[in-house]
Amino acid sequence: MKHGVTQTLYSYWDSLRGARPAPNRSEIDPGEIRGLLGDTFILETNGPSDVRYRLAGTRLCSAHCRELKGRNFLRGWDTKDREALESLIAAITEDGAAAVVGINGHTEREQELQMEMLLVPLNVPGEGRIRILGSAVPMDKPYWIGLHPVLRQSISSLRLVWPDERPYFTGASHSNINPIMPRFTAEDMPMRTPVLPQGAAVLPHGAERQVGHLTVYSGGKS
Repeated sequence: MKHGVTQTLYSYWDSLRGARPAPNRSEIDPGEIRGLLGDTFILETNGPSDVRYRLAGTRLCSAHCRELKGRNFLRGWDTKDREALESLIAAITEDGAAAVVGINGHTEREQELQMEMLLVPLNVPGEGRIRILGSAVPMDKPYWIGLHPVLRQSISSLRLVWPDERPYFTGASHSNINPIMPRFTAEDMPMRTPVLPQGAAVLPHGAERQVGHLTVYSGGKS
């Protein structure tokens, strides 16, 4: 996480959830993150392919030159990136993951806006983790932001973060399993090609196994 807004929002979310996979939607207090509200949003999910903005901050709407509330979050991405985001949404809502996504926003004049996006799950009692709290903040602020709308977006990097160091679905019985979730580019994501973090030991062939739609590696932290 490179941007201060991303780091602050993640820390706030993590402090609310405690030992749970996600805090309840009702626990989010806008007053406690008032300085971040312009860059934050909440998504409503009805499945990985049906994701809409429920709320969106003023600075984010300004970058797109339009009100985002009610709009399809998956609109404006190409097919490959959209498929990657659908897999990402499933990991967040079903497995309790957090995600940090590098994105490039593109205008009709081929101007490019580099942004960092955070996505973390929120629980709705009786309905499950069907909300996502997020932020999307520009890494720089070019003069044209707010004048020329971002019309399409592309993924430049993607990283899943497991707040409790393992997917929620593995449960306590798998506490000795540490899933190593690498950085993926948009090209890597559909293939699920693992890239070990710098300094990690090379694992022998067969040390990994599939659990659901994720690759899990045996072993703890070094």
